[in-house]
Amino acid sequence: MGALRKRCSTAKRFGLGMSFAAALALAACGARPETGFLAPVTVAYLGAATHTILVATTRKRDERPGTLFNGERAERLDFARIAVSVPPNHEAGQIEWASTAPGNPGTSFVARQASYLDGDKAFVQALNAQLASRPKGQRRVFLFVHGYNTMFAEGLYRFAQIVHDAKMPAVPVLFTWASRGQLAQYVYDTNSATAARDDLERTIRLVFASDADEVNILAHSMGNWVTVEALRQIKIAGGLPQSSKVGQLILAAPDIDIDVFKAQMRRFGKPKKPFIIVLSKDDKALGLSNFLAGGQTRLGADADAAELAELGALVIDMTDVKALDSSNHGKFAQLAVLAPQLHQVLERGVAAQRSSVGTDEIARNSLEALVKLPITIISAPLRAVAGH
Repeated sequence: MGALRKRCSTAKRFGLGMSFAAALALAACGARPETGFLAPVTVAYLGAATHTILVATTRKRDERPGTLFNGERAERLDFARIAVSVPPNHEAGQIEWASTAPGNPGTSFVARQASYLDGDKAFVQALNAQLASRPKGQRRVFLFVHGYNTMFAEGLYRFAQIVHDAKMPAVPVLFTWASRGQLAQYVYDTNSATAARDDLERTIRLVFASDADEVNILAHSMGNWVTVEALRQIKIAGGLPQSSKVGQLILAAPDIDIDVFKAQMRRFGKPKKPFIIVLSKDDKALGLSNFLAGGQTRLGADADAAELAELGALVIDMTDVKALDSSNHGKFAQLAVLAPQLHQVLERGVAAQRSSVGTDEIARNSLEALVKLPITIISAPLRAVAGH
């Protein structure tokens, strides 16, 4: 009887997984920005805002005009600098995609300038040049690592949206690994993320060796796997010599087996300051990942907040927040507009019981309504990784 129930459960998971895969495949039938959407638009538009993003990537260069990088794996880490323009009609949490490449800066995200950087030295020089425009003590870097099924332009423009909505004064750095941007390429993407661990570690070390006063890291979905693995490697290697620069580590919708994550955290030890996990229990993309992983729970979909707090985490549960995407996988991007409030909540150490607030309060963007207890806020999230 138990075996029968197990077979039925497996069949049910298979049915749900295939149904969701079919739904995503249909949703993906629209045009995606594979080529041409990064061709520089030199005409300025009144009211548009420009953000210069530095890029470190394990993707191969793409010779097609307006493309820069594709989804294949490069033999070495590569770099670029791209200025992204956000249109004046921008709505928080959204990316205003052009209907045809390269786009109109008055109505869509476009690239204003794009160029490759030649190696580590050029990358650090470009980073230091941007940091020098900030006052000493406020020279911050914001490093973003994207997730599964992400084309290069998609990861770049998503990061630009987050930076813009958060009104973030930090220098933005995108680490983009070789995702093919195809639903059926989950295994390829997983292996690409795994193969990128050393290069992400190298990127993190370059950023910490720069003139930055503080370095914050945001990872999304499968990007959490490569991020946590890279940090684990840093810990094993003895940490970072510039550990005083450690800021916040935010794991958004992490596509990591929860048991693997616990093992990784045992290597780190409990941090003095909590890392932040952004999750949503209605995340359909992580539901598919759960199915592909044989039913193993993903950290970003159904985690125990109290258990994670014991490991040293602050959990932001966005389950009751209405998503702007059909898969409920991109809710973290909606949190960007609340970034100033998030900083205040972390500084004050304020957390509210999710069960004590209604969905109307959550709809009013009360950040405290999203933060789960029990939480103890102390000081640096990567303390163990940084070798203290």
